[in-house]
Amino acid sequence: MRSAVTLSLVPQARGGPFVYWDGMEDACAQAAALGFDAVEIFPPNAAALDVAAVRTVVMKHHLAVAAVGTGGGWVVEKLTLTHPDAAVRQRARDFIRAIIDVAGALGAPAIIGSMQGRWDAAIGVTREQALAWLAEALADLGAQASRHGVPLLYEPLNRYETNLFNRIGDTAVWLRTQSIPNVRVLADLFHMNIEEPDSAAALREAGDLVGHVHFADSNRRAIGFGQTNVASIIAALRAIGYQGYLSAEIFPLPDARSAAAQTIQSFKQALASL
Repeated sequence: MRSAVTLSLVPQARGGPFVYWDGMEDACAQAAALGFDAVEIFPPNAAALDVAAVRTVVMKHHLAVAAVGTGGGWVVEKLTLTHPDAAVRQRARDFIRAIIDVAGALGAPAIIGSMQGRWDAAIGVTREQALAWLAEALADLGAQASRHGVPLLYEPLNRYETNLFNRIGDTAVWLRTQSIPNVRVLADLFHMNIEEPDSAAALREAGDLVGHVHFADSNRRAIGFGQTNVASIIAALRAIGYQGYLSAEIFPLPDARSAAAQTIQSFKQALASL
């Protein structure tokens, strides 16, 4: 397993759960100095990422790009894949497709989290309809990601952020039932602390569909600053053969450097203990 830390390039998301906020160069320099393997990037849109420039910065600091988020489409433009307006759904899909192409050029998967949206019968969208739209979009966008040789990551969120899928086992069952290829589950430990009765068991249930992990404690601070049983999580990830990233999508508390330093310390201790 490898370590990663998040950086946001979206001013409108200020205060959100990302460690670094002051640009690619600053984030990569600090991440490399602490010993991280990669950075996870949250851009406002695909155009904000110049592939050659990003590649130059990460290579300079001997890092990789772990993943690229699409949530800027929700934060900045309020786009979702389950919006009742077909034109908005298409714009959301086009937005994500552009991020997939940029991320793929960097050898990284794109993440669909907040852009999944939600169902709301009051505006004429049933859960069945929303899931049909979601399945169609994931199949299309997963195929796009496969052209770059990377998976597409779909993130179940807690009940306060979506009412589509909240638990990763349910998500994995649905993905298998729908036979949607090249889509993997992003297991966010913060959301799982809210929704899962047993996070380690949930990871085992999702099994080989786990494609990325957000390494966040129960309070969305760095691992070690909350109540998460990290040893059981790491044991479960090893049991399912997970070899991907543990990426710190966390609040920069008490400050960015302290949060990142606590994360890398917890990462190393957790892996060493097993």
